[in-house]
Amino acid sequence: MGGLWGELGRKLADRWLSLLVLPGVLYVATVAAAHTLGQRHALDAPFLIQEVTAFAQQPTVTGVGGQIVLVGAIMIASATAGLVAEAVGSLVERLVLAVGWKAWPLGLPAVAGWWVRRRQRRWDDAHGVYHRQRRLALAPDPADRPDPAVGRAALARRTRIALERPERPTWSGDRVQAVALRLDRDHSMDLAVVWPYLEPVLPEALGARISEARASLVRATTLAGWAVLYAALAHRWWPAVLVALVLAAAARHRTRRCVDAYARLLEVAARLHTPDLAAQLGFEHTGPLTADLGARLTHHLRGSSPPPVPAGG
Repeated sequence: MGGLWGELGRKLADRWLSLLVLPGVLYVATVAAAHTLGQRHALDAPFLIQEVTAFAQQPTVTGVGGQIVLVGAIMIASATAGLVAEAVGSLVERLVLAVGWKAWPLGLPAVAGWWVRRRQRRWDDAHGVYHRQRRLALAPDPADRPDPAVGRAALARRTRIALERPERPTWSGDRVQAVALRLDRDHSMDLAVVWPYLEPVLPEALGARISEARASLVRATTLAGWAVLYAALAHRWWPAVLVALVLAAAARHRTRRCVDAYARLLEVAARLHTPDLAAQLGFEHTGPLTADLGARLTHHLRGSSPPPVPAGG
């Protein structure tokens, strides 16, 4: 047990150092540089070196006690910045996945709804072109068959918008939603109902990959949180805008990649191992997942509705 707690403590310390303190130290250093340089000396490196040297030579800093206080203050400020970045990243994740977007506050559902409808129109256009090209490609006379590149371009355009017809205002939200839509269409299974029961019976290796994909998504959205914090320094030091833009672009790329990997693993797990869950629940079934099994599992795991309120109650 002592070894287990020691290993857990080491992992928590590594996470605290790599995710909170080290990026936080860089941010605190940037805040100090922004405060020192300001807009007037934004890129004046000699001026910054001069100011840092003067600060380091102060008696309150050169003493051992002053150095301990300074290091402690930097560590606390770095960890605080890291926690703030994680909190902002959590908000970014909710926005990116757009779960429950119709209940967003401040009139955002109206804007998001307009964007969903626009994405649906673009998706419908690409989807129509793709299927027309597929139908024409079956023409008996090869001379009547269209250029295959047109169909491939339409498919690529449709995929860039969403794998399934958009239902959420973001690509990432629709990518996760596509898994649920496919499982419902192909196997009559409600993933939201079945997943809490399916996850514990997954093989250890697959469960670890899903957990890592989820953790990677958290790290990607935390990077977006850092972008927001750097953007907040722009009023004091304009180069912070450039840093924020680079971080935001990297966060967007990483978030999409992580969401895609996470969604793929969810679908793999559901299609391959739902029959294992059915076996543990006592369902008589052999072979792969079917629509009948998916419907029966969903009905069984959804549970019953609350009883009606007694008359006069």
